[in-house]
Amino acid sequence: MDRKHEKYEQLLTHARALTPVATAVVHPCDEASLQGALEAARIGLIDPILVGPRARIEAAAAKAGLSIAGLEIVDTPHSHASAADAVRLVREGRVQCLMKGSLHTDELMGAVVAREGGLRTERRISHCYVMDVPTYEQALIVSDAAINITPTLEDKIDIVQNAIDLARALGVQAVRVAILSAMETVNPKVPSTVEAAALCKMADRGQIEGAILDGPLALDNAINLEAARIKRLESPVAGQANVLIVPDLEAGNMLAKSLSFLADADAAGIVLGARVPIVLTSRADSLMSRLASCAVASMVAHARRSALKVTV
Repeated sequence: MDRKHEKYEQLLTHARALTPVATAVVHPCDEASLQGALEAARIGLIDPILVGPRARIEAAAAKAGLSIAGLEIVDTPHSHASAADAVRLVREGRVQCLMKGSLHTDELMGAVVAREGGLRTERRISHCYVMDVPTYEQALIVSDAAINITPTLEDKIDIVQNAIDLARALGVQAVRVAILSAMETVNPKVPSTVEAAALCKMADRGQIEGAILDGPLALDNAINLEAARIKRLESPVAGQANVLIVPDLEAGNMLAKSLSFLADADAAGIVLGARVPIVLTSRADSLMSRLASCAVASMVAHARRSALKVTV
């Protein structure tokens, strides 16, 4: 049985049952970003507002044979202005999600993290991949492979909590977090093992909530029960993790791309910790990955809305 996209199809099914999320599509001036946004709108995931130079957006749509009739366009002179205006739409309450178009990630995130007029919260902003690995029975969340280069222990508290909140928004009942390193024992000479142990103790003390944590764990005994058995690791996480926290951006980037190019996995990218979820697509992303990213963002936005109603 071909299991490719099985988990993403489940995400799409759940997200399509929700109300489309008002989304600012930031600088969609090429075919890939326009097609992804329009298809996500067609199947009921998002309600898009296109933010960018009107002439370039219309030219890209015409070249690709795509119809943007009836869609609101916020006309901007260039990509920096597109990012700034998209953030403004969030602050005005007009949209509950951002979706990256054909501008550089740094341009979009620069507007998001701006001290004045940005979208910062008390949480550190971090990135998660929701990965559909055909050979693994459940979706894997990998964090952080795109934003935090060398996160401190303090940073990792938020990185872990963001990933847990994402898993719960996606309906994961038992969130099992593996804090990855090169080994499964604490070694003072390997800082990531010490930080892993500290994060697990923080979870024991309620400083990190909503999941079971274990670490340090090497990748093999985090996701393979037989490897965990051979190492005699008795843990509710070892061998069956659904969230993988990497030591740094380099490790996360290599892990995600290894899964994509060697294990035929797809990666849906999302940024968390800001006032709204941010769909962070890559130029190389498939249409399915773009749709899955929109589905994930929709589920996060709806989970936040529900949480706000409870607290209010």
